[in-house]
Amino acid sequence: MAASNGGGGPGPISAEAALGEAIKLVFGRWTALQMAVENQWGGRDSRAKADQLGESILFWFCRTKGPYYFEDLVDMMYDKISESFNAYFEDNSIEEVAEQFLIIHEECLQNNFSSIEKLRNSRVPGNAVSQSRQIVGDDDDDSDSSDDGDDTSMVADEEAGPEEMAVDRPRPPKPTPDADGWTVVPPRRGGRSKK
Repeated sequence: MAASNGGGGPGPISAEAALGEAIKLVFGRWTALQMAVENQWGGRDSRAKADQLGESILFWFCRTKGPYYFEDLVDMMYDKISESFNAYFEDNSIEEVAEQFLIIHEECLQNNFSSIEKLRNSRVPGNAVSQSRQIVGDDDDDSDSSDDGDDTSMVADEEAGPEEMAVDRPRPPKPTPDADGWTVVPPRRGGRSKK
């Protein structure tokens, strides 16, 4: 059956338009990014900065003829997030999102929009940040204690699993001098030194 661009109904969706929609859908579910936007880590224009990140990713896919390398996309996303939000997402979510975008892009090139359809249909009420508060309480099935979804579920335990987001962990206490007057300063966390 041949697709037509003529009237009657919506024409075939382009791979670029589908990928643009997928980026918006994934961003809406990306807890770390939504927290950065809601808490204005990038200033008052944090929403615009998140939109610009999405446009940069779409542009990266559309201007590059390929091959598309995972590390290149991850590095670009780390750089943009660091620059826009002055933040480092230490929860491996950038890698997960980048992998998802590469898969969706490949599917779009083959006119397979099933992943995007799944994203559309998986829309859940509320925002990603409130969702994460619920999930943190529900995902602790491996630990001895269980949260029943109370407000303390955002407080991280020392025993928290790798799926816990870095932004959810409390800040470590400030270093204090020992008996000899020396202060041990912990190494800086979260920096990427790939250049």
